[in-house]
Amino acid sequence: MTRDNTLATTADRPASYRWMQLLMGIVCMAMIANLQYGWTLFVNPIAEKHGWSRAAIQVAFTIFVLTETWLVPIEGYLVDRFGPRPVVLVGGLFCGLGWVLNSMAGSLALLYVAAAISGIGAGAVYGTCVGNALKWFPDRRGLAAGLTAAGFGAGSALTILPISAMIRTSGYESAFLYFGIGQGVIVVLLALMLTDPRQAVSAVVAKARAQASAAHGSVLQSRRDFKPVEVARSPVFWVMYFMFVIVAAGGLMATAQLGPIAKDFHIGDVPVSIMGLTLPALTFALAIDRVLNGITRPFFGWVSDRVGRELTMFIAFGLEAFGILALYHYGHNPVAFVILTGMVFFAWGEIYSLFPSTCADTFGSKYAASNAGMLYTAKGTASLVVPLSSVLVSMTGSWHAVFIVASSLNALAALMAWFILRPMRRAHIEAANHTVRTEEPRPETPVLAH
Repeated sequence: MTRDNTLATTADRPASYRWMQLLMGIVCMAMIANLQYGWTLFVNPIAEKHGWSRAAIQVAFTIFVLTETWLVPIEGYLVDRFGPRPVVLVGGLFCGLGWVLNSMAGSLALLYVAAAISGIGAGAVYGTCVGNALKWFPDRRGLAAGLTAAGFGAGSALTILPISAMIRTSGYESAFLYFGIGQGVIVVLLALMLTDPRQAVSAVVAKARAQASAAHGSVLQSRRDFKPVEVARSPVFWVMYFMFVIVAAGGLMATAQLGPIAKDFHIGDVPVSIMGLTLPALTFALAIDRVLNGITRPFFGWVSDRVGRELTMFIAFGLEAFGILALYHYGHNPVAFVILTGMVFFAWGEIYSLFPSTCADTFGSKYAASNAGMLYTAKGTASLVVPLSSVLVSMTGSWHAVFIVASSLNALAALMAWFILRPMRRAHIEAANHTVRTEEPRPETPVLAH
C-alpha cells in the first residue's frame, strides 16, 4: 500500500482512534514498568541463592537504567524513520528476552547482559510510546505525554503482589520467566496494532494541529520541524537538559534515600494512621509513591496545556523545593513524614510529562521521538549524580547538606523556567515560525489585461 493510499483510507478515522492508540501505548508502558520498579523484589532472593553481594547485583540495575535512557535517541530516530510498529515489536522481544535470561543467570556476567538487553527493550518501548503520544496529540501534548508516562510510573502497581507471591511460592526464577514472557507477548501483540501518526492523519488530528498553537492562548508551538542535529546545536535545548538533570537529581537525592532517611529519623517502623489506613511510616510513604508518581504526570501535563509549560514548571519545581525543605525540618514526625513525602513525590514525577511536551512544542512533531529521546538521556545523567548524596552524608555526618542541595536545585530550576527558559523559547519559536512564513509559497499575483 502506498503512502497516498494509506492516507486516503485512514483520513476518516473517528476521533476515538487516536485515543485508542494512546491507550495501547499506556498498556505497553505498564508492561515494561516492572523492569525498573519491580527489580527491588528480586535483589534479596538472588543474593540468597548465589551469595553475590547486593552491590554487585545492583550493578545490573545501573546498566539497565543507562541502556534504557542513553539509547533512546537512537531508538527515537528509528521511530521517526520507520514508524512505531517495528521498534515496539523488537522492544517487546528484548524486554521478554531480558527477563528470561535473568531466570537462568548463573553468573553476574549473564545478569549484566540480561540487564543491558532489558534496558534496550524498555528504552525502545518508552521512547516510542512517548513520541507517539506527542505526535497524535499536538493540542494536548502535556496530558497525552503525562498519561503515557503514568503507565510507566504506576504500571507496576497491579503486578507487584502477584510477582511477590510467585517469588515466595515458586522462586524468583519462575517469576522472571513467566512474567517476562507474559509482558513481552502483550507488548508484541500491541505493537502490531500501532499506527504511524504520519500515515494516519485523521480529520481530528489535522484540526488539532491547526488549532494547537492557539490552544488556550498559553502554549507556544513551533511550526517548523527541527532535525536532531539542529536541536543539539540549539541553546534552548541545553537549558532544558540542564533543568531536567537538576530536577531529576534533586528529587532522586531525596526520594531514593527514603529508607536510610527514615531509619536515621527513627520513624521507619512507627505506625501511622491516615484516613482509616494504618501502616508503618516508611511503608506508607512508599505506597504513596506508587499512587502519586502516576497521578502527577497527567495532572501537571493537563495543567501545562492550559496555563503554559513554564508557569507549570515554576509552580511544580517550587513546590518540590518547599516540600524537600519541609521534609527535612518536620520529617521527624511520622505523620508529617508521610504527608511531606507525598508532596515531594507529587511535585517530582511530572518532569516526565512536562519536558517531552515542551520539547515537542519547541522543535516540532516530525522528529519528536528523536528529540524527546535526546532530552530523556538527562534521566541517565541525573542517576550518575545521585550517589553524591551518600558522599555528602559521609562527609557531613547528617542529611542536612543533602536536603539543602536537593531543595536548592529545584528552586534554581523553578527560577530558570520562568526567567530564562520562557523568554528563550518564545524567541526561538517566533524565529522558527517567521522562517516558515517567509518560506511558504505565496499565491501568484494575477496579471491584469491591458
